[in-house]
Amino acid sequence: MSLPICTEELFGPSAAAKVRALEARYGNGDLIRVLEALEIAGPFEVLSPWELRAPDGRGLINAGGYAALPFGEGYPPLVAFVQRYLREGRAISLPQQSASAWRAALETNLVALLARHAPSHADSQVFFSNSGAEAIETALKLVRAARPGVPYIVNFTRGYHGKTLGALSLTPNEEYQAMFRPLLPDVLTLPYGDAQALTDALRKYGKKVAAVIVEPIQGEGGVVTPPPEFLPRIGLLARRYGFLVVADEIQTGLGRCGYDFASLALGLEPDIVTLAKPLGGGLVPIGATIARRDLMRQMLGGLGSKRHSSTFGGGSLAMAVGLKSLEIIEAEGLSERARVFGQRGLERLQALAARYPDFFEAVRGAGMLFALQLRPVLPPIGLSPELVSQLGSALGLRALDRAGIHACYTLNSSRTVRLTPALNMPEPVFDDLFRRLEGAARQPQAGRLLRAPPATLVKLARLALRG
Repeated sequence: MSLPICTEELFGPSAAAKVRALEARYGNGDLIRVLEALEIAGPFEVLSPWELRAPDGRGLINAGGYAALPFGEGYPPLVAFVQRYLREGRAISLPQQSASAWRAALETNLVALLARHAPSHADSQVFFSNSGAEAIETALKLVRAARPGVPYIVNFTRGYHGKTLGALSLTPNEEYQAMFRPLLPDVLTLPYGDAQALTDALRKYGKKVAAVIVEPIQGEGGVVTPPPEFLPRIGLLARRYGFLVVADEIQTGLGRCGYDFASLALGLEPDIVTLAKPLGGGLVPIGATIARRDLMRQMLGGLGSKRHSSTFGGGSLAMAVGLKSLEIIEAEGLSERARVFGQRGLERLQALAARYPDFFEAVRGAGMLFALQLRPVLPPIGLSPELVSQLGSALGLRALDRAGIHACYTLNSSRTVRLTPALNMPEPVFDDLFRRLEGAARQPQAGRLLRAPPATLVKLARLALRG
């Protein structure tokens, strides 16, 4: 019996309708149906690292990728390096029971990069996994091993740390949590950015808090930067009460927000740092958890060194790509570039928001991470306000697609669409991104319902009610 589809077919031109039908039947079908209803389901063809072509032939600037495409799609220097690695590399692929040159090099460089900004981390250690959620799970186990019997972990409203069970327990969103309870107990959720609320909670719980986990800038929460006193206060309270600090830098780290580590730039020196998205260069999945040496030893010391493991974590190809990605970020000065271009982009967004108040309710930015909070849409009859807001986000994605922009949905902030352009996006393409955004905002219907054909709204409403 032959398999239904052979690899050779996939190198040729694909039939978009056939591809979508197969995904709808054998994969996450309702996700594909939602995207089809919005007419943004692809599949997309890569024209350049920063540009895509839709099935109908339209060109799109790629500002999607959820911050996991630091160089865009298929950046030639990174692809050429991978080709060389596959051609010349002789390292074992999955070195779980041996030393590995590629893994050792990436461990060394990550610790050196962190210690450049936080010298106390000069002898820290790294554990590799395959995703941001796995990096968070590693951090949770490090906390439990280091603070046995200390029950509480503090997280913050609109935080997003992943959807595996432990990470989900720290992601306070009823839509994602409700079906999967009971989750981890003893999680204290406090208002993000409220230093006084944190101080008050610690006066009450004090030594019963094992750790605080925080995003230095909330990505899925809608690109929210806390007040300047918030992150330094966490560090001060950690010294006073003895809890550990976990900085979730999965979206904010390695240049995206204009810094190697946003937490350190904003005044917080964490004990544990989680990384993922940009480390894989848009080519391979990598998660990394960096922790102080004493924390690693408490979990993985001596013959307990296999208490936590990952079959594919630390695989040589992923390590090689991560190593090269770090080199590109450093060599091309992408953290500084993101800071400069991000400020320019935010100023453009603020000008557009002032000019088109019927389209934009608010705009925010941190480096090359931008949020567009759209005006509320008119509610379809019979749907909840929260569902209406989610439909507004979906219609916002459609409006940007029609203007030639591939954007990101925002999981923890309704009516918010994000732009995460590549850190090395050429200046003319970057400028064109904002020209196209203005084109979307100035459409006569933009401020009303981000108007879509009635059939689209009916399909979306039906899919929403099915969930």
